[in-house]
Amino acid sequence: MRLRVAPGGPAALKVLAAAGAAAAPVRLVWADPLERPLGSLSAPWAPALELDSGAVLFSANAICQFFFLARGEEPTDLTNQWLEWEATELQPAASAALYAQLVHGKKGLEAVEALGQLLEHIEQNLSRRGTAYLAGDTKSVADVVVWGALFPVLQDETSLPSELQALRTWFQNMTLSEACRKAADSVLMPKALLEFRSYLQKHPPLCLGTQRAAGNEPEVRPGPGTGQRGAGGDGHAAPHWDQPSPQEEDGSERALTEEEIAAAADAWARGAAALPQPWRPQRPVLPVEGMRNVLITSALPYVNNVPHLGNIIGCVLSADTFARYCRLRNWNTLYVCGTDEYGTATETKAMEEGLTPREICDKYNAIHADIYRWFDISFDYFGRTTTPHQTTIAQDIFQRLLARGFLLQDTVEQLRCEDCQRFLADRFVEGICPFCNYEEARGDQCDKCGKLINAVELKNPQCKLCRGVPVVKTTQHLFLDLPKLEQRLEPWLEQSWATGDWTANARYITRSWIRDGLKPRCITRDLKWGTPVPLEGFQDKVFYVWFDAPIGYLSITANYTDQWERWWKNPQQVELYNFMAKDNVPFHSVIFPCSLLGADDNYTLVNHLIATEYLNYEDGKFSKSRGVGVFGDMAKDTGIPADIWRFYLLYLRPEGQDSAFSWSDLMLKNNSELLNNLGNFINRAGMFVCKFFGGVVPDMVLTLDDKRLLARVTLELRQYHQLLEKVRIRDALRCILSISRHGNQYIQVNEPWKRIKGDEKDRQRAGTVTGVAVNMASTLAIMLQPYMPSVSLAIQGQLRIPPDCFILSHDFTCTLPAGHCVGTVSPLFQKLENDQVEALRQRFGGGQTEDLALKPQAKQPHPAPATPGDPQLIQELTEQVAKQGNYVRQLKANKAEKAEVDTEVAKLLELKKQLLLAEGKSPEVPVPKGKRKK
Repeated sequence: MRLRVAPGGPAALKVLAAAGAAAAPVRLVWADPLERPLGSLSAPWAPALELDSGAVLFSANAICQFFFLARGEEPTDLTNQWLEWEATELQPAASAALYAQLVHGKKGLEAVEALGQLLEHIEQNLSRRGTAYLAGDTKSVADVVVWGALFPVLQDETSLPSELQALRTWFQNMTLSEACRKAADSVLMPKALLEFRSYLQKHPPLCLGTQRAAGNEPEVRPGPGTGQRGAGGDGHAAPHWDQPSPQEEDGSERALTEEEIAAAADAWARGAAALPQPWRPQRPVLPVEGMRNVLITSALPYVNNVPHLGNIIGCVLSADTFARYCRLRNWNTLYVCGTDEYGTATETKAMEEGLTPREICDKYNAIHADIYRWFDISFDYFGRTTTPHQTTIAQDIFQRLLARGFLLQDTVEQLRCEDCQRFLADRFVEGICPFCNYEEARGDQCDKCGKLINAVELKNPQCKLCRGVPVVKTTQHLFLDLPKLEQRLEPWLEQSWATGDWTANARYITRSWIRDGLKPRCITRDLKWGTPVPLEGFQDKVFYVWFDAPIGYLSITANYTDQWERWWKNPQQVELYNFMAKDNVPFHSVIFPCSLLGADDNYTLVNHLIATEYLNYEDGKFSKSRGVGVFGDMAKDTGIPADIWRFYLLYLRPEGQDSAFSWSDLMLKNNSELLNNLGNFINRAGMFVCKFFGGVVPDMVLTLDDKRLLARVTLELRQYHQLLEKVRIRDALRCILSISRHGNQYIQVNEPWKRIKGDEKDRQRAGTVTGVAVNMASTLAIMLQPYMPSVSLAIQGQLRIPPDCFILSHDFTCTLPAGHCVGTVSPLFQKLENDQVEALRQRFGGGQTEDLALKPQAKQPHPAPATPGDPQLIQELTEQVAKQGNYVRQLKANKAEKAEVDTEVAKLLELKKQLLLAEGKSPEVPVPKGKRKK
């Protein structure tokens, strides 16, 4: 192994200390920080470890953990939590403190104050646990990494407050250890520190970057010992400098350099002619030699249910935003998805609705397609898994695994319901989780702790079909030999982690699976609805959905183009991004890759696995049965445009931790960020052109202040690119809002509406400000397209932005030069009123009637008539009538659409009718107003 480090850089300190502590056999190479001998991914002052296999690790934390893993020390959950905490909380703060020390000359005590709460957190954990080190009584990789972040700022324990006794003792022990002492002596040499300070002066914290294997770190997570388990921090989460600095957080900004200002002015002057021509691929989209070919999938939604807002942001919307960004970058991009239609869940739903599995699939596939169409999801192809291509490809992968000895046959115990006369598939069983005692765990996975379960392990199992108690019987099944495939999986994972972008939770979940030891995984089920198993003795079985479903990505692409193998058997030319919620990670990071690796047919494997945490609804979870939360088919009935939903869901996208939808917050973000900030700026910029300059962009004579603004916008634009390239979608959205804030401030300071009435110099200044502002609006329209495509299109139409300018550059360019004619400018957003939002909160807060379109109309048994005089039923119906009556009154007060009011009135009348029947009275047919009985 060859370890490249640059003296003076803080990241070098921790990797050298880790190498010494783990006695790693490395060949040390001291390098000029501005050289990149190990590849273009290595950034200045970032370490790089070249493995014997040829793979290169660029993340300091990944390198540290690799050394300890090579020595046989597996990380514990607590170690992983410390690593994540260091990367996401301690490192950004320590980096800012070090910058303040080296560049601004602040002293150690001031730095300690900046780290105060973080140091107290370490003190509390050490004191409470009573251990000598962070994760136990022996030194671990967590100790080296945390010490490495603190030492450049603190240098010695005397600068620590005396009351932090446990922290002082730990810090002193680490500093005096041979490995840490030698690392400090080697790295923090005076000459090297001077060079590092010089570099910092030219590249403040926002622009510095220790390039990491994964750039999808969560913002702020609970620290170790808080009782919450981290979702990442497997050691591949690198410290980074592109976190918001304290200056940014408090609203101040770093100074711009003369070089940045000059470069921004030069890029502006080059104009639209410097932009590349937008790439317009042929149809079907196929990989192109020499281009960046990006293949994007979002987890296939189960066909048997209606997706709620959390499902939409976790998969299809996040993937759509990134796909749109890729296209604006001129990357050759294919985005495919479809409904997952085989398996137990479909059979269950079919039984509930009195339909066949095929009828259920047809019905809900259409519902899904309609929902995603309304949300403006830009699939290149949206398909389904119940196709001949699915059977052909799945059976081929199966046969190749069988021929290569990666399948096992075994007799297994399975639950059988004697009343139903059938073996029960996993989802037909419910019981108590054997791991966390959750009482409603499914037979395949616990929704609470996330662990996979064999149905026979459930405590007190019940058949979900008849509520009977099943018995254990034996049956023959086929298994994927994951232990045998592990020797292929692990090298591939290390390579993918080193070169790709996996979110921290995806890495953590995958690492925990491997750490616990892979076991053979059953790939067959006793069902009728699924892909048939092509093996004698198993013709009455089908493939298990989690062997079969990911193959749907391939079969859906095959339904799109008969040249599907150019995407899926072409890892040399294709980059694959998988989007999903965290509960789908092990199937995409372990089981599916093992299937493809074992098939040994040059399949394209995932390069970037992007997993979200969960989106909750207000104070709880989404529930269709209880009427809690907004589901995809309901969003369009709220009167709120699709782009507003897209914006808000992406604004609170659960990238690093769970987040929650809130009606109050939706109203706040719409009215403040969209209406008053973004919409206000774009509307004013366009209106000034129309009102003061006859709809023609005026001449612009840039001052130094204008050029500073160009540089500021350029910084935000480049940060937007850095974040989206790492698929940090939520954070990149803030860059758009920041640019519009700069624009509003620019207009307010320069007051073009006043200057236009002044002398020639003032009128010229008004023209310059108006011209720069409308060009900022043009850039915002392009940046906004991945997030709010309809709004982006509206801005493009109002400002008449040339189609050839609709491409994302790294520079802020003048795309609307003097003489350009704009169109009619009108407001982009409408205010959400409190009464309107409160009515929606009540409507989706529980108890609303399920959409009749989703209820089975045919084959539906008639409900038994209510027993007259039942006091409990009368009370329930009385409450429902009152609730529905209030809702109708709110709709009328808010002047809702007549069709919506009529629908809810009909529901109210039906409830009143049921109440009269329950009371033993005869309901009269209501007479329309204005007519009388004859």
